[in-house]
Amino acid sequence: MKDGPGVNKANVGRRTPHGVILKTVATNICGSDQHMVRGRTTAPEGLVLGHEITGEVVDTGPDVEFVRVGDIVSVPFNISCGRCRNCKERRTGVCLNVNPDRPGSAYGYVDMGGWVGGQSEYVMVPYADWNLLRFPDRDQAMEKILDLAMLTDIFPTGYHGCVSAGVTTGSTVYIAGAGPVGLAAATSAFLLGAAVVIVGDLNEQRLAQARSFGCETVNVAQGDPAEQVQQILGRSAPAIGQPLVDSAVDAVGFEARGHGADADTEMPATVLNSLMDLTRAGGAIGIPGLYVTGDPGGVDEAARVGSLSIRLGLGWAKSHSFVTGQCPVMKYNRALMMAILHDRVQIARNVNATAIPLDQAPQGYRDFDQGAARKYVLDPHGMIGKRN
Repeated sequence: MKDGPGVNKANVGRRTPHGVILKTVATNICGSDQHMVRGRTTAPEGLVLGHEITGEVVDTGPDVEFVRVGDIVSVPFNISCGRCRNCKERRTGVCLNVNPDRPGSAYGYVDMGGWVGGQSEYVMVPYADWNLLRFPDRDQAMEKILDLAMLTDIFPTGYHGCVSAGVTTGSTVYIAGAGPVGLAAATSAFLLGAAVVIVGDLNEQRLAQARSFGCETVNVAQGDPAEQVQQILGRSAPAIGQPLVDSAVDAVGFEARGHGADADTEMPATVLNSLMDLTRAGGAIGIPGLYVTGDPGGVDEAARVGSLSIRLGLGWAKSHSFVTGQCPVMKYNRALMMAILHDRVQIARNVNATAIPLDQAPQGYRDFDQGAARKYVLDPHGMIGKRN
């Protein structure tokens, strides 16, 4: 690996005979990228972004055995070695061998080992036989490429949030955030059999997108979501106390804003505290939303190091379970690929996936930052445009 902005110095010179070069077919703009662009992380200037990568194999290293030139593949955003204890336990989000500083790594992401991102024409993927999910039929893959492009991150991440929250047949579910991850979580909740899926957000355009595929919605700018959730659940809720959901998912993360009169004020613990309030005793909360250990733009000194005023006592009293951290994409991506290929889910439609050329990425970032109800997919070689 060569030196460059954000590359971990201990990784410079690292040999990757197990890697491949991909011609980028699709590389998505993610809300996590947006945090770095806003200056809300310690990411250095010049870091090549892009951890949501779908590509065509154009070259393979001498140690690559099973992946072939011409394969169309999905790249999990987690970089993992397949050899360490955590990888063998399917905890690929905290691989022990790819980031010299700490467990866990990702392409084009701050403090994640310095591997170069995929918002480019070509990208190198290490440990290719292990990391890559090969699509079984090239033509079929290209026909469904916008859906399959969601397998790199947001679809498994949303699904992981729901699985972590115990969503199953008949569940009532509240999802905080109607951005792409929140919409992917809502899609996943239906796929898992939820009876009611409620999505809360401040952005009415994004809430309309959630309603377009059957979600109930709560505009938290109108106040605390509890009363609105109560109206939606009605008699199907628990008999004791206010109606509460079985499961909740935080798809917002550390740049959360308040509710009602505080909707314009950043309050990073708001979502977590409201989910503990809304979730029934014995329920579970999945937290795929990003929380960081370094936030230069944090609202106070505590927030700048990821320390938030969370009502843990409330969660403890209600016996809530919490699952945090990166989604281990490889745990879910093949099964979700099969759901896409066999028309059991329309994830691209639900998140309003929109392909744009690579040179329009800056405008895509600006529009997304302003709340556009879209999931922008960069198309460096025009391979998606030819299909639409």
